[in-house]
Amino acid sequence: MARLGSWIKACPEGIYVRPADAWIDPSQPKSKALVTHGHSDHARGGHSAVLATPETLAIMETRYGPQPGGHGIAYDETIRVGDVDVRFVPAGHVLGSAQIVLEYEGERVVVSGDYKRRPDPTCPPFVPVPCDIFITEATFGLPVFRHPDTGSEIDRLLHRLHSDPGRCVLVGAYALGKAQRIIAELRERGHHDPIYIHGALERLCGLYQSLGVDLGDLRPATGAPKEELKGKIVIAPPGALNDRWSRRLPDPVTAMASGWMRIRQRARQRNVELPLIISDHADWDELTTTVRELKPSEVWITHGREEALMHWCMTHQIKACELNLVGYEDEDD
Repeated sequence: MARLGSWIKACPEGIYVRPADAWIDPSQPKSKALVTHGHSDHARGGHSAVLATPETLAIMETRYGPQPGGHGIAYDETIRVGDVDVRFVPAGHVLGSAQIVLEYEGERVVVSGDYKRRPDPTCPPFVPVPCDIFITEATFGLPVFRHPDTGSEIDRLLHRLHSDPGRCVLVGAYALGKAQRIIAELRERGHHDPIYIHGALERLCGLYQSLGVDLGDLRPATGAPKEELKGKIVIAPPGALNDRWSRRLPDPVTAMASGWMRIRQRARQRNVELPLIISDHADWDELTTTVRELKPSEVWITHGREEALMHWCMTHQIKACELNLVGYEDEDD
């Protein structure tokens, strides 16, 4: 009898689905790539054919230019790739992010991509799909990582803004997904003032708005007079927090939105005055709750803190292993 999932092979450059002759999130150009979402450590250019959600394809085109082999797959649409039935379902990570559901010869494998379980106004929520094998990330796969309520972190940001109106609050946020989520969360908390953004965020914020995500009044931070920026929120990529660009802002309160802000040393290293623990990845409780909910026979862990999640699975009588993939980053998420 064949081993469960013997038709899927983990290689250093990605997950190869043999009966589909396709790769999932490969780190090198391939003839056929199934892409979970638009972050650059999962979505690369140069593939001959790309299957992804329409939103992910739009993100890839914004970042890499035209995708001549792009084929948009709507959520819950089932397509046949080789001998495998393939379906994309929401992952709740960023706009267009998907889990990839693979069905072949009576077995169901779910590849999570990156995911989270808490609400996000910029993308559909994670949809649990029971399966035989769950291939999961474990970016925050340690019990120390328990993310607080997002609304309370946004309230901390707004409280700091209003307590010192002579300063601005400069928020470092990953350019794809996190920046737009912070803006949308602020709008949901009733902050409707103009929000100023770094030039590196303009194209992706414009794309989100063109795809139906309302971000309100956004203005370029570059060129805005210092006086205009007092009492305002400015959002920039993390790399801009301490460079020359930020020096022209009016005495900024430096903030950073990331799950890694749980680690105080990381906040100190970046001179972050206001660490905001807001992540687009599942925390420890979300990872373990998801495995309990899906009831897989096996859990394969793609990247992150594999050992702790493997140990948890084994103590709950679930077979687990780590996949040694390369090219996945600890992004500022």
